[in-house]
Amino acid sequence: MRWERKGHIYVPDGSRWWARQYASFPTVEQREDVLRVYFVGLDEHNVGRTGYVDLDPQDPRRVVAESEEPVLDIGEIGTFDDCGANVFSIVTGDATRRLYYQGWQRTERAPHLIFIGLATDDGSGRGFRKHSITPIMDRTEDDPFLRGAPYVISEGDAFRMWYVSARRWVKDDHGIHYEVDIRHARSPDGIDWSADTDPCVTLGDSDEYGIGRPSVLADDGGYKMWYSIRSLTQPYRIGYAVSPDGVRWTRHDSEGGLERGGSGWESEMVCYSHVVRVGGKLLMFYNGNQHGKTGFGYAEAVL
Repeated sequence: MRWERKGHIYVPDGSRWWARQYASFPTVEQREDVLRVYFVGLDEHNVGRTGYVDLDPQDPRRVVAESEEPVLDIGEIGTFDDCGANVFSIVTGDATRRLYYQGWQRTERAPHLIFIGLATDDGSGRGFRKHSITPIMDRTEDDPFLRGAPYVISEGDAFRMWYVSARRWVKDDHGIHYEVDIRHARSPDGIDWSADTDPCVTLGDSDEYGIGRPSVLADDGGYKMWYSIRSLTQPYRIGYAVSPDGVRWTRHDSEGGLERGGSGWESEMVCYSHVVRVGGKLLMFYNGNQHGKTGFGYAEAVL
């Protein structure tokens, strides 16, 4: 699969209190007349909140509206999302829209804690409301350090999630960093989840220490996944894997990921992709340099 870069779309102009900079983790919702792309902006204290821009589906580079205020704010002091409430997945299809996000807490010995939350919109006009002040995916014996970057789909009467999980925190000559794989979970209602015991997409060579932000499509009788690869000696890049069942995955990074090598806003790295079908096109929305500080753009698959 080859991707044709279509260009830069958006970065905050610094005028909004909650989005002075960054537009990380672009997450697309297809609405009746626009593509709504949720993103995470940072305030002056580098605290992340979720807002959106609406794009013209005929020309996704054209922004037609922006949210004045965040649609998902941080939690009160001491909660799992008191330093960040970061969008990763939107699930529609019934009367309730579900926004899955990761909550950040800053800590002392490890840089942060990350666990998964849920907010819902029942159509009443009140917007997204958090399901609870606690995570729906908290730490367990199998996932003691971190659970984040949830990508959720509905299948029949149930839900499936792919998320990142930390094996451990490592302190070495590169500083302190996690080692992160991708895991799979199922739920009958989108709230209570049962995770598989083993990771489904694992680290490759010894230089890699993180595989994150999965984006999954059910396609051609199987599944395709795009994810971000973090390495000790290389900038972020986008990888690709395929699966017959969504559980057993084979990596083919050279075949489906958008290659580094752009210019300007994406000259150093590409990361945090969200792949979505819009009409008959397959589009990838993604971040560039400095993990989203330069905003996001998009590419179109040449099939």
